[in-house]
Amino acid sequence: MTFLWNGIKSILSAFFLLLIKAYQYLISPILPNSCRYTPTCSQYGVEAIKRYGPFKGGWLTLKRIARCNPWGGHGHDPVP
Repeated sequence: MTFLWNGIKSILSAFFLLLIKAYQYLISPILPNSCRYTPTCSQYGVEAIKRYGPFKGGWLTLKRIARCNPWGGHGHDPVP
């Protein structure tokens, strides 16, 4: 059963990473630089998903994107 669960997590991680990489290569170059944090939200997402998997890493990424607004913070914000 854990083999199946690990397979599902691996497939989801690969899918999310593919979406982020597609954004980085296709959409991000068109948009102006407006990142408030380092690393950028997309790079943060890649690191979080690789470190924590698709569920916790995805949640951390969503929280980071929600903080990235004019009233949010800025500066260095690494993956915990």
